[in-house]
Amino acid sequence: MRDLGTGFGYLMKGQRWVVRSGRRYGLGLLPGLITLVLYAGALTALAFWADDLVAWSTPFAGGWGSPWTGLFRGLLTALLWALSLLLSVITFTAVTLLVGQPFYESLSEQVERDADEDGVVPESGLPLWRELVISARESLAVLARVALYGVLLFAAGFLPVLGQTLVPAIGFCVTGYFLTQELTAVAFQRRRVSLKERLAVLRGRRMLALGFGVPLTLAFLVPLAAVFLMPGAVAGATLMARDLVEPDAGGTSSRPSLTKAPTA
Repeated sequence: MRDLGTGFGYLMKGQRWVVRSGRRYGLGLLPGLITLVLYAGALTALAFWADDLVAWSTPFAGGWGSPWTGLFRGLLTALLWALSLLLSVITFTAVTLLVGQPFYESLSEQVERDADEDGVVPESGLPLWRELVISARESLAVLARVALYGVLLFAAGFLPVLGQTLVPAIGFCVTGYFLTQELTAVAFQRRRVSLKERLAVLRGRRMLALGFGVPLTLAFLVPLAAVFLMPGAVAGATLMARDLVEPDAGGTSSRPSLTKAPTA
């Protein structure tokens, strides 16, 4: 349980860092605003077409009569919205990081420079285009995992009582975990740590990842919050990743042994 508080502490440290940085925080809002416009359009379309989509996909319920058809399709529409919102949180982060890759990379480097006594920043040694390719490829791999969990949670949502209580809570935890993975990727990629190794590190510190990601997930559900919190989330995730993979003051490592990731 201590790790939950530590994870939340990293999130707060990141937000404080960007507020103090001034100009960098202002520039960090641009990628989120661009992505927000795209997602607002997609969710608006879903608002208009969700009922028709559910009705089209459940023709067997058309003859059930009132009120069962309306209740069943209303429940499916609510579950569709809940799933869409959870997926939006994860995909919003991935897309925003991809759109704002140059800026967030610079921001993350500055965080590490400030955190290191000698101002040393690890470098991947890869050109920007290759980093973008690797980032996009690994983001797709993460999104595939999220989609799989999303489908399973959507199906579990039909369970009486549990589907309306426990399943949403699990959904927030899953979303928070993968959100942490996406945000720490900037600092991990700079150290050439592969996706498989990153997931192994975070699996070993699940409570830490949840303490960082779940509050951020809940905050991202508030309109516009994701735009304003993204720069600080990247900063906080950088501090977390740095502490997970760098030796501590005593010279021991806080992580399992990692090897360098393939270059592309």
